[in-house]
Amino acid sequence: MRFDTSQHMKLGQQMKLAPRMIQSMEILQMPLAELEERIEQELESNVTLEVAEGSADRRQLLEEQKSAEREARENERPLSVDEKQGASDFERLESFESANPDLAENEYSNAAADQATTRDFEPSTFSRARSDGDRDGKMDAMAAAPARSASLQEQLLEQWSLADVPAELREAGALILSFIEDDGYVRTPLEVIADRAPAGAMRPSVAVLEAALAELQAQLDPPGTAARDARECLLIQIEAMQRAGAASPDALAIAKRMIADHMDDLTQNRLPRISEKTGFSIEQIKTGLELMKRLSLAPARRLVEESPPPIIPDAIVEYDEEQDRYIAYLNDSRLPNLRINKQYAEMARDKNVPKKDREFLKTNMSNAQWLIDAVGQRRHTLLRVIGVVVEAQREFFDYGPQAMKPLPMTQVAEQLGIHVATVSRAVAEKYLQTPRGIVPLRKFFTGGLATESGEDMSYDAVRAALQEVIAAEDKGKPLSDEAIVEALKGKGIEIARRTVAKYRDQLGIPSARLRKTF
Repeated sequence: MRFDTSQHMKLGQQMKLAPRMIQSMEILQMPLAELEERIEQELESNVTLEVAEGSADRRQLLEEQKSAEREARENERPLSVDEKQGASDFERLESFESANPDLAENEYSNAAADQATTRDFEPSTFSRARSDGDRDGKMDAMAAAPARSASLQEQLLEQWSLADVPAELREAGALILSFIEDDGYVRTPLEVIADRAPAGAMRPSVAVLEAALAELQAQLDPPGTAARDARECLLIQIEAMQRAGAASPDALAIAKRMIADHMDDLTQNRLPRISEKTGFSIEQIKTGLELMKRLSLAPARRLVEESPPPIIPDAIVEYDEEQDRYIAYLNDSRLPNLRINKQYAEMARDKNVPKKDREFLKTNMSNAQWLIDAVGQRRHTLLRVIGVVVEAQREFFDYGPQAMKPLPMTQVAEQLGIHVATVSRAVAEKYLQTPRGIVPLRKFFTGGLATESGEDMSYDAVRAALQEVIAAEDKGKPLSDEAIVEALKGKGIEIARRTVAKYRDQLGIPSARLRKTF
């Protein structure tokens, strides 16, 4: 076998994303809260970046929205890569590099030129000076923040520490609580828990663990905690209600019998079968079901507050009565108005400042200018995309989800003259505050189908129509999926039965048998 080495020349083109270009796309994709955090981090790390006094008010935002169409026809100032620095600096296309030696003031600010506050400057540190009278906002926020709430396991261990049980059961109960799940269930088999006892501790027997589990279920609050499955959880709550005399004995007996012996029939809404097996009348079964509405399948969740994260809308849509149209403006007045510090810009031009320090300042100013441009580009792109959405989905704002129209991202991209990936990043994790409530921006971008009348209808509108059909049905004789297909066909919407089943699952609507009332 012979091995040879040779050299070849190959001519080709490759497209590579510079690090700053990737960061610019990330800025576009960030929701408002993340962008605030990113700007705050840059303000802390970049000494040349500062917050200008004053910020854009609602009137300015509305004026910019009104001029969006005119601005779209103008040449935008895209961000570009400085090849001399190996794509490490992201600068404007318009001669920023040639203007760098002079560093004109208006090239480093996105606000009016205000007189910058005089700052102490030390070439070795470049730290921001803070006057003695200024308060640290972050320290104030940390001091006012609520303390971390105790976890479910911590709260249950605290309850268990007060229980009057033998030491052997106390240790076994604490071991069991170390396996408790977020919903309060102990799904790990007791044999496995016994095998996983801590090293150096006496391995409890399964019998001891069973006795400890029984004590946990009897003494922990709320009742139902430390159950091994849903049936056991509900039975524990029934027994607690019996001890407290919190309900009618007959209703408790009926509910307990159904849960203990007919759980499968209950979950399948087979009430006549339960009546046949138990001898209870349908009215008696309904009495038991009414009592069961007071029970919880995960009562331990009450101990831990799980508040959903707040949603900050990125834009607000309002109706303008005078012009009879909807106007959108960005909800970014909470973002700081950024600019480059005038004093540091002058120092970067000063030949008396050491070269190393001037290079440090220039690098930071380049980073600051990139962030200012990237935020501005994000704002401009997002406003244009939302403007197209508001115009295309006028009927949604007027009449609701039933009137939503199909709006592919490719159509918006072609209309704005941008790449479809840019539209996708612009709408990612963004929300609109509208007269119809807070709506995810991505919800407006959906496919659809044509009705019998030839009108386009979005899939969300079809789902809304399906909900209307099911809401109007006779609950004693709920519609099957086939019957729903026929009902939608009467509205001019023709879809398959499997599509009805898919949309029903997406909406969390059970099948006809489970929707039936007796």
